[in-house]
Amino acid sequence: MNAISPAQSTLESGILESCGVDSARARDILGEALAGADDGELFIERSESESFVFDDGRLKSAAYDATEGFGLRVVAGETAGYAHSGEISEAALKRAASSAVLAKRGYSGVAAEGPRATNTRLYGEDDPLASPGFSDKVALLQEIDAWARARDPRIVQVMASLAGERRIVEILRADGRLIRDVRPLARINVQLTVERDGRRENGYTGSGGRAGFEAWITEDNWKDAVEESLRQALVNLEAVPCPAGEMDVVIGPGWNGVLLHEAVGHGLEGDFNRKGTSAFSGRIGERVAAPGVTVFDDGAIAGRRGSLTVDDEGTPTERTVLIEDGILVGYMHDRMSARLMGLAPTGNGRRQSYAHMPMPRMTNTGMLGGDVPRAEMIASTKHGLYCASFGGGQVDITNGKFVFQCTEAYLIEDGKVTTPVKGATLIGDGPTALTRVTMIGDDFCFDPGIGVCGKSGQGVPVGVGQPSLKLTGLTVGGTSL
Repeated sequence: MNAISPAQSTLESGILESCGVDSARARDILGEALAGADDGELFIERSESESFVFDDGRLKSAAYDATEGFGLRVVAGETAGYAHSGEISEAALKRAASSAVLAKRGYSGVAAEGPRATNTRLYGEDDPLASPGFSDKVALLQEIDAWARARDPRIVQVMASLAGERRIVEILRADGRLIRDVRPLARINVQLTVERDGRRENGYTGSGGRAGFEAWITEDNWKDAVEESLRQALVNLEAVPCPAGEMDVVIGPGWNGVLLHEAVGHGLEGDFNRKGTSAFSGRIGERVAAPGVTVFDDGAIAGRRGSLTVDDEGTPTERTVLIEDGILVGYMHDRMSARLMGLAPTGNGRRQSYAHMPMPRMTNTGMLGGDVPRAEMIASTKHGLYCASFGGGQVDITNGKFVFQCTEAYLIEDGKVTTPVKGATLIGDGPTALTRVTMIGDDFCFDPGIGVCGKSGQGVPVGVGQPSLKLTGLTVGGTSL
């Protein structure tokens, strides 16, 4: 006889019922709390996650975590009252309601219309924790480690990891509607360190999305990940210090959309613009980028890491065009920013967990492709930098100023990619950088499924994507020659 996991039990009866809470009483408690408020919801969550890290020839860590809880929010004007608890019970709901309701303080508004319904399913109800089994996951990481070490004698360290989760959310709305979403998420990572003559360099790659592990732990996939990580590390062994100065830059496709995400994307989130703190505030209808630049956010792409069937307020996700042919046409909204700005929610209300309030957040953000081959961009560059891959970066939302580190970069000399360089950084500001795009590549793609975005202390999975781009006159930080 097979045991029924908590997640399976939840799907049959719902989280409230499985915790002994009558759903009708929960609706009554929420309804009383939201009387005279503009908006709000009861967000209920149960999640299971696990992770494995195989490092330095051994299983370094194996972790399992299971959490459940709820958050009750009451929105009145620009004020939100929020109370959360890891105990799901009628008594806890009442205590939370009595705290959150203080946000009204005599306020009497008109309840906002609830989110539209959807029958769309962007992912299945896979359980990455269930398959493969614990021992099989450990054996797989051990196999990756052994195969990688046999590839090249210069490999001195291998770190391979797996992470998976299954999150079940239920959102009880003011109109009594219960919205449920089951969200799987899986990821595999490989990082290699190589050494030659005392010098050590790293290479890294990963992939994942909203499904079980099967799509990402095939032998072909993890061997490709090892080969790519090794290639990056060996390139970095040959790298010389990057020269500093202003130069033309060609940026590769896919994951490099993280620069767009940070330097531009956050500035297009509704809360910053409603408060007037973004470099893009009040600029709808203005040219903010070069002709041909179209930026979008799309949480409705099946299976992608940043996708959600519904956001964390129950609004179905959608494709939102933010910049169209260089003109600013929209922002990303949760329900609060949309209501206060007189606009429609875009399905971008996200939260890290039941312990956090939702806010406008990106899902899968990218720039549409053009028709220029990357080789043509490089051939047209007399002296510049080719950025194949980015690492981390820092951005000031108020002015869009950014500093991004290149993890793989090369000099461009007389129209050809030549010497690999290390220590290269791109320095500038998002609004200005977008106006300096002179060529847009024909090779658009998304990242392989590795993005995590932080905002106001909350982290959520996201996707980024772009084609290759050529930008003129960017400041490159490095070594003064």
